[in-house]
Amino acid sequence: MPRRRDYRLFLISQTISNVGSSFTAFGLPLLVFRLTGSAVNLALTTAAGFLPYLLFGLAIGAWVDRVDRRRALVGAVVARGLTIAVLPVLGGLDMLTVWAVYAVAFVNTSLGIVSSAVESTAIPTLVSRDELADANGKLRAGYAAAQVTGPLLAGALIGGGLPVTGVFAIDAVSFWLAAMLLLAIRTRFSGDPPRKERRSVASDIGTGLRYVLADPVLRGIALHAALYNLIGSTVTSQLVLFAHQRLGADDAQVGLLFACGALGTAAALFAFSRLARRASFTTATLGVMMCWSVLVLGLSVSTDIRLGAVFWACAAGLPSVYAVRTLTLRQTVVPDHLLGRVQTTGQVLAWSAQPIGAFTGAWLISVTGRIAVVYAGSAVLMAAVTGCFWLGPLGKADIRE
Repeated sequence: MPRRRDYRLFLISQTISNVGSSFTAFGLPLLVFRLTGSAVNLALTTAAGFLPYLLFGLAIGAWVDRVDRRRALVGAVVARGLTIAVLPVLGGLDMLTVWAVYAVAFVNTSLGIVSSAVESTAIPTLVSRDELADANGKLRAGYAAAQVTGPLLAGALIGGGLPVTGVFAIDAVSFWLAAMLLLAIRTRFSGDPPRKERRSVASDIGTGLRYVLADPVLRGIALHAALYNLIGSTVTSQLVLFAHQRLGADDAQVGLLFACGALGTAAALFAFSRLARRASFTTATLGVMMCWSVLVLGLSVSTDIRLGAVFWACAAGLPSVYAVRTLTLRQTVVPDHLLGRVQTTGQVLAWSAQPIGAFTGAWLISVTGRIAVVYAGSAVLMAAVTGCFWLGPLGKADIRE
């Protein structure tokens, strides 16, 4: 069937680009750590990667609902490859600075918002409604599986003498290969015909905001996700520093830690894609985040890279399970012509707290000098927040997609 063929092409293209992106996800914090050795600078990298959601997220969501989504995705993927290619070029010219890294992270994320918005609207056009949860899970699991090899290979290549900037060249090529596959897809990434009326972008943004804020479940998801990003962003943004200082890891072992997290993510998503019809919405969202808190608490008391890798492998994928189930819910209940706006609105509301959390965590680490204590505090606080939501309306929203 044409749609199944197009879904396979879409899955392969996104997985290829994610293999390259896993090199960049590993390389960016490592590069900043080598340039500065500063927790604050690592937090700035995270902020540069999420600030575009605050500045452009809502407008991009409205724009995606107006244009040919497939063409928009191809353009964004090609442009991301060009953006990432700036780093190895500057490195080869001996002109690389930490500010160039921030700029590339900022532009790459801005283009990535387009990719993310189109992806969330494309899946419902490529599979049936009954296959949504499974398709979303497989797509995210494919991403995670690709990321297993990325950090391991990147760490090995860097350990073997490849400059850190060399991993970004691999990412650039992966984006261009992905774009070629996307061009072979025939299905339109829109379930509804284009709207004849044309309202202002501001009006479209307002419609998306009102839709999310008026729905108690969508509103609750956005608020809980925002609090997770506020509290939990330190855990991910400072993982390189934690591995070096607390676990005594070298660069290759940091790559192994990232790979273990990706392997755990793939396993969690594959498992939940099979259990999609059995696990309640509450269990697959609030339940997995409660488990995340317990596992991060275990990570915080670890002093050995092997034990830390086990805890991180078990914890890393749980936020992705949360993201898949909440995405599937939006795809199920939101009309197609609003889906781009509603998806990016949810992301903006949720991820707006990420830079604040990253800076706060970096400041606490710098002041206390005890990264393990900051990790433990994040885990305990997130468990308390999730418990409060479980007792509220979101905990009673026993929805099965």
